[in-house]
Amino acid sequence: QVQLVESGGGLVQPGGSLRLSCAASGRTFSRNVMGWFRQAPGKGREFVAAIRWSGGSSHYIDSVKGRFTISRDNAKNTVYLQMNSLKPEDTAVYYCAASSGSTWYGEYDSWGQGTQVTVSS
Repeated sequence: QVQLVESGGGLVQPGGSLRLSCAASGRTFSRNVMGWFRQAPGKGREFVAAIRWSGGSSHYIDSVKGRFTISRDNAKNTVYLQMNSLKPEDTAVYYCAASSGSTWYGEYDSWGQGTQVTVSS
């Protein structure tokens, strides 16, 4: 099992930026892909972005391409989500997740507790 702790959420005005962090501990060697998901009020959980620990290739949903950047620091076992040009529709609880599989969207078996991101003027 991998333990994940997110941080960096908060309240930001439209057009602003936030950087989320996800610190991993435990069986970190078992995860191949790290992902960020979000859940807005009254909606289901949505995939946002993911990155492979080995190689660093990444994948995004269309609505965040060009605005969000996912990265990782292997030495710190930490994954980041830099969010720029934030919009009110980005408001959600953001979750970090770890997968031992090879696909972008499935096989996530470890989850963080979530961090709230609110975009509002």
